[in-house]
Amino acid sequence: AVVSTRVREAVVSTQSTGYYITNNLSCRMKPYPVWVEQIQDKDKADEQDCIVYGVAAKPDGTKVIAATSNFVRVYNAVNGEFVAPLKGHKDAVYCVCYNRDGSRFASGGADKTVIIWTEELVGILKYQHNEAIQSVCYNPVTSHLISCTSIDFGIWSPEQKSVIKHKVSNKITSSSWTKDGQYAALGFYSGQISIRALKGGEERVKIERPGGAPIWCLAWNPAKTEAVDIMAVADWNQKLSFYQLNGRQVGKDRHLGYDPGCLRWYPGGEYLLIGGSNKEVGLYTKEGIYLTKIVDMGAWAWCVDVFPSQNYIIAGSHDGSIKVTQLNFNTVHGLYKDRYAYRENMTDVIIQNLLQDQKVKIKCRDWVKKVAIYKYRLAVQLPDKIIVYELYSDDVSDMHYRVKDKIMQRFDCNLLVVTAHHILLCKDHRLQAYAFSGAKEREWVLEANIRYIKVIGGPPGKEGLLVGLRNGQVLKIFVDNPFPMLIIKQPQCIRCIDISMGRDKLAIIDETQTCSVYDIKTKKLLFQEPNATSLAWNTHNGDMMCFSSNGYLNIKASNFPVHQRKMQGYVVGFTGSKIFCLQNLTMQAVDVPQSAPMNQYIEKKMFHTAYDVACLGVTNNDWLNLANEALENLNLEVAKNAFTRIRELRYLEFIAQIEERKQSKAAETTNNLILADYYAFKGEFQEAAKMYKKSGNEDKAMAMFSDLRQFENAKDFLTSSDPKNIKGLIKRQAEWCKSTNDPGSAIDLYMAASAFAEAIEIAGKQKWTDKLVEIMRQLDKSFVEELRGCALHFKELGKYEFAAESFQKLGELSSLVELYIESHQWQEAFTLCEDHPEFKESVYIPYANFLAENDKFDEAQEAYYIAGKPTEAVKVLEKLTHNAVAERRFDDASYYFWKLSMAYLKLANQAQSRGSEEEVNQYLDKFQDYQHRAEMYYVYQTLHRYTEEPFTSHLPEALFNMARFLLHNLSQEIPYGVSKVSILYALAKQSKNMGAYKMARHAFDKLQQLVIPRRFQQAIDLSSITIRSKPFQDKEELLPMCSKCSTTNPLLNQMGNQCINCQQPFVHSFYAFEVLPLVEFIPEPGISDLEAVKLINQDPPTSGGKGWQETNQGDVQTMSFENTNPSRYDEDTFETRLQNWESMTSYQPVEVGVEILKRMPRSEVEVLKWGSPLRYQFYKNLMPDIILDTCDSCNRIFYADDLELQYLQKQACPFCRKSVAQPEPVPTE
Repeated sequence: AVVSTRVREAVVSTQSTGYYITNNLSCRMKPYPVWVEQIQDKDKADEQDCIVYGVAAKPDGTKVIAATSNFVRVYNAVNGEFVAPLKGHKDAVYCVCYNRDGSRFASGGADKTVIIWTEELVGILKYQHNEAIQSVCYNPVTSHLISCTSIDFGIWSPEQKSVIKHKVSNKITSSSWTKDGQYAALGFYSGQISIRALKGGEERVKIERPGGAPIWCLAWNPAKTEAVDIMAVADWNQKLSFYQLNGRQVGKDRHLGYDPGCLRWYPGGEYLLIGGSNKEVGLYTKEGIYLTKIVDMGAWAWCVDVFPSQNYIIAGSHDGSIKVTQLNFNTVHGLYKDRYAYRENMTDVIIQNLLQDQKVKIKCRDWVKKVAIYKYRLAVQLPDKIIVYELYSDDVSDMHYRVKDKIMQRFDCNLLVVTAHHILLCKDHRLQAYAFSGAKEREWVLEANIRYIKVIGGPPGKEGLLVGLRNGQVLKIFVDNPFPMLIIKQPQCIRCIDISMGRDKLAIIDETQTCSVYDIKTKKLLFQEPNATSLAWNTHNGDMMCFSSNGYLNIKASNFPVHQRKMQGYVVGFTGSKIFCLQNLTMQAVDVPQSAPMNQYIEKKMFHTAYDVACLGVTNNDWLNLANEALENLNLEVAKNAFTRIRELRYLEFIAQIEERKQSKAAETTNNLILADYYAFKGEFQEAAKMYKKSGNEDKAMAMFSDLRQFENAKDFLTSSDPKNIKGLIKRQAEWCKSTNDPGSAIDLYMAASAFAEAIEIAGKQKWTDKLVEIMRQLDKSFVEELRGCALHFKELGKYEFAAESFQKLGELSSLVELYIESHQWQEAFTLCEDHPEFKESVYIPYANFLAENDKFDEAQEAYYIAGKPTEAVKVLEKLTHNAVAERRFDDASYYFWKLSMAYLKLANQAQSRGSEEEVNQYLDKFQDYQHRAEMYYVYQTLHRYTEEPFTSHLPEALFNMARFLLHNLSQEIPYGVSKVSILYALAKQSKNMGAYKMARHAFDKLQQLVIPRRFQQAIDLSSITIRSKPFQDKEELLPMCSKCSTTNPLLNQMGNQCINCQQPFVHSFYAFEVLPLVEFIPEPGISDLEAVKLINQDPPTSGGKGWQETNQGDVQTMSFENTNPSRYDEDTFETRLQNWESMTSYQPVEVGVEILKRMPRSEVEVLKWGSPLRYQFYKNLMPDIILDTCDSCNRIFYADDLELQYLQKQACPFCRKSVAQPEPVPTE
């Protein structure tokens, strides 16, 4: 209990720049004995039975074990009560240690035995070594235990059945684990240190110490916050050293001056405990700086340990004594305004700016005994000197200090105080002043011991001091004056004092914890408050102070009642709204808004004082409250300043208007009117109306309620029956209905006020068609803008019939046409064009664009023609074609090219009718080019999908034929977007699969000359090699045969898609792309295309001939023509003319006459009906068993089954996309 009282007194020892001093208590750390155990008197027993070789504290702080004689002694750690002797060893016990959680402890001794004990003091395991056990140490992370002897060491864990031992060459004297438990350090009698790994016990680092003195003790720093592992080593050369895990020494050796016997780190790693032949245990910093003596042992100290959770130290000595000591680290600190200086780690000084939360550290590298701070001075007392520091600059935010002077003397004092030029030392009832040079300038001998002292400022060298004495006197002492001045004499001992900012009030706390405040001039007691422990005046307000009491913070302003709030700790300073509080040895800056004192002044109408209090620090709401109260009481100065603080620009503008009105001395500027405006501005409208009425300004009240949409209240102030005022009030009411989401009432009110535009806007926004129709039909054509607004809203709502009615009412036909076009009411637009032809172009061009956008290109072209814009149709198709190619939609590109070709054919027809032969040739060239491109893109779409997608619906033969078709057509310009690599890749792959090895080799060779995509490169390279193992020929059944001359053509045809013999172009099926058995013929001159078609459509005459006969004999195929019934027509038939092609030097279709045309069956003839100026094309099917069909739109020939399947799947021709259904008719002129 005595210890705790002293600690508490030390905690409250600093009040701002004042210091509280008690008798027999200096501001330094002090050890307190807890209990002592003397095992046996030396004079009555053998010395060996008394030695305490080892001690260990249980981690929870409840038990202490000691190794002495052949027992392990167990004590109660709290009171030293002997619990039990543990008997298990047959000889002296040398070492003991606990594991990390205290559930086990181990002991080892001269009997070469290690025993594992439980926390119930029962031995559960024993294992042997061949020599005496010198050291045991538990791993701090795992359950491993290391035990050391003079010849080996062993590592044991509960998971292992046996102890793993490792031989060493010298005696081990000490051991320690790193904080992560991965390595153990072993100290040898030979002066060496070995660092071993947990796994395998292998040596990782070996340290050779100079001199070879025994390493009697070593330990790793247990602090987990340290970045690297640091080991402290003490040897019998009386040196203390530090090493890293890699064996590198940290710093220099420190001389101890004695032989060390024990070494232990504090649990936090900030201090070291070392004892030995000096017969004491001393405290050192983690850098090895000696601080002070902790325990006087009276004999060699062989062992020491620290309680992990308490500041308890246990030590054992050679004379058999065990001592448990509590070490208290008192706070050494000083405070001046917002600068707080305190000691850290015993050797460092931290200066902290409490407002800006900035810190700076000064390393003194010695024991810091006292700290004092004042303005730009800092004094630090070390054991043999006092160092005075000063700031580098006069900047209040500067945190950098430098040494100014050193006083190289040892002083014994209770307290240290610093001023601008002096150091003041307090010792009992003496106060001494020293210059920074070390000369004593003045000494005051007072009537009683000093209990409190505080620097209250003053000129440099003439500072004043407040001193409180034990006899109740409060003195004022000036540094340059030898005579103290008595201020107040109290009956009780002084505990704490402070003086107000104006130096007119003095606050005192005495031993009874009574806070008394005196007027210094009159010595009159102003008030008293009980239960006060510490106090401070506000440095910015001389009428405000605070004091702490029983967990509460009390703030007192002037003579108002005390305002309380919860706060733990002790008040040491009060600056503005910041209260500096010392709690748990930590200084904190607490922001306490001064709302309560400010409100107390506001209640007394003391607005200027309330403003001064608010400037110390209040919330925005408090500023607003002060401003409103001041403004309501017409204190414009305070109100303006308060509103400026919170940047309320609205109120500042209002105050500025009031000041202008006052300066102009307007007649209506009365206090009542100002208050009315203020209440209205504030939102208290009823109060404002009363003040307006009181000041005779009812019209302002009516305008205010109208603006507020409180029309019933506004009617009470309506003094005029002017229709304009009534209509304005109705309009305002309508606006209010609009803002309150009552659009129906707003529309009715706007219509009543003849504000039709506003009513239309609301109805349109609400999409109320009925209201819009009602308004529109009430308007005549003079309301142009209103009717247009109605039409616009009708268009947005899709009510085009009402929009048309609005435009018809206005007579705006151009707007009506635009409406029909926008709503796609084409029939109405066409009807309007019949009556007004001037709008024809305006209607048909948008109609054509609409059809083109909906893929109705035929109808769109007709519309362009009607509009007189034939070239527009071509431009639309050209744009669509370009986009399709660019987007790699090759099927669409094919379709659009075909449409373009047909458009140019139509243009050629029109040019022919005009007699322009040059234009006809140009258009026909375009027609042929676009027809060729359409075919190329149509075929390439399939091959492109084949190379890009994993599946295809086409047979390999079809892909093979398509690739050949494209390859033969690539002799001309390659169309944009067509990849020759894709064509050759598909051709090579299908040729290889179908046995056309010659063709495949050619394709692979061509591919090697091109840039190949990476995904095909490996396959092409491999196939290019493997194809050479195949025969260099193509299968004969794959070779195409000419139907006209029966010549078998090679797969790779240098002449393209025509016979190499008769030069007849091959006709392909436009799905499977097989060569069809067709021969082209033309009617003889004089027979028109229509007459030829008519002759073919006639029923042919009967004939006995069998016609062409096919014979198969092995590998030979023969075709012969037989006629068993010769007639007069036998000499002139299609077959005979077909055989006469050899007489022609270039390709010419077979020319037939009337009789031959009559005899041709219609099913064996395919007619391609091209439009003018082109002629029809006629083909004879030489194999009538093969049923063909021709698309009458694009003139492409298909196998009938293929075309029927495409009609079923796509409902259209695959090339021209002609639908089975008839197209929608296009309106004409």
